[in-house]
Amino acid sequence: MPLVTLCLSERCNSRCVSCDYWRNGQGEMDLAAVARLLPGLAALETRVALISGGEPLLNREWPPIAALLRANGLKLWLLTSGLSLAKHAARAAQLFDAITVSLDGTNRETYAALRGVDAFEKVCEGVRAVVDAGAPVGLRVTVQRGNYRQLPAFVELATALGVRQLSFVAVDVANPHAFGRAEGFSAPLALEPDDLPILGQIIERLECERAADFRSGLIADSPRKLWRMHRYFAAVCGLGPYPPVHCNVFDYSVVIDATGRVSPCFFIPGPPQTAGRADLAELLNGEAMSELRTHIRAGERPECARCVCSLWREPEERGVADFLMRRHASG
Repeated sequence: MPLVTLCLSERCNSRCVSCDYWRNGQGEMDLAAVARLLPGLAALETRVALISGGEPLLNREWPPIAALLRANGLKLWLLTSGLSLAKHAARAAQLFDAITVSLDGTNRETYAALRGVDAFEKVCEGVRAVVDAGAPVGLRVTVQRGNYRQLPAFVELATALGVRQLSFVAVDVANPHAFGRAEGFSAPLALEPDDLPILGQIIERLECERAADFRSGLIADSPRKLWRMHRYFAAVCGLGPYPPVHCNVFDYSVVIDATGRVSPCFFIPGPPQTAGRADLAELLNGEAMSELRTHIRAGERPECARCVCSLWREPEERGVADFLMRRHASG
């Protein structure tokens, strides 16, 4: 299991319209809980830990947790809202091998509308600070009706901020379990039929005008993946089938939430057992988790049919460099 996601906190300092961690999140993972995971991670030959949340930097123990993981040979990848990144830039650049900042707007107004806080300039300040400190930094955009017209502007912003990578993912509107949701999700965030031709024109424009950025890896997603996002939104509108999901992330990764519960991915909840009460390797190879993976492989989980992600890696593609962000040689 080369990759593990550790959710250090369910709390968040954003108020995103696409997420409910800020409404419902309470749990936190402490240093002792992480220490208990170390023998299992070693036995599973884990190489990279994605540090996530909620907002992981709200956990006051994040520096000693990161230091402990590094001392045990793990590469660290931080996924953050970026709201407190400027404050912690020097320490974060020292401890993390890669940093990805969620950024859903290219200006103050769009950011505030989608993230729920007036903090666009503060996040950009944090991004610049960790870039200046030498950290490999990427931006992650949740594409939705409120920002899809800004896709070209996101590329311009990524270039201006000096980040290494920019990636896009469609807003998830089909999964009631992900992103701290306690109930079904019905907010009108997905694109509507009249938006689809416009999105298509934008993707065509990016293919033509930003070909060098696709080649260099600045735009991490291929044009094919962007067109898959278009097909996803068309399916949400009832205008076609959902694009096929080709994914085996559950074979090489797990998500451990702030309470210790282990799940095969962000979108499918795992069995009620927690890593704190059982050896991690035994839990992953136990009857409940093995049966769950079998159902996923057989296409029997409804979450997979409408998933916004499609993550497939062959065994030879699961080295450290394949998880941490990188630029192509031509970049």
